[in-house]
Amino acid sequence: MQNLLPQPPATLLPADEAYDATRDLSPEDRAARFPASSAAWAALAERALADGRTVAAYAYARTGYHRGLDQLRRNGWKGSGPVPWSHEPNRGFLRCLHTLAKAADAIGEADEAARCAQFLLDCDPAAADALAG
Repeated sequence: MQNLLPQPPATLLPADEAYDATRDLSPEDRAARFPASSAAWAALAERALADGRTVAAYAYARTGYHRGLDQLRRNGWKGSGPVPWSHEPNRGFLRCLHTLAKAADAIGEADEAARCAQFLLDCDPAAADALAG
């Protein structure tokens, strides 16, 4: 069955100054300097997960996820609709969402892991594919 309601427009976040202006800083320094940056929190979460610090990864990813939700809402997102991976400023939020799913799964939060994985697919299946690789 085809959905006859129009799809909400894609949400495109503005450029992330932490991503563009501070590539030479450590992830900790980036997050401290730009705490609203999902990309900074994603870098922290991904590194923590790779280092086996699952609870830290979960906390960092959750922080970046919530900061990203705030940004999405400020930019017209109404709780649904595409958040395209192809738009680079969206990637920090999408990376946090992916890492949150992985960390939640690792600590036994299966329901949250499934919700986050589905949310990532709902935002953009291309994000799930790119991040699974």
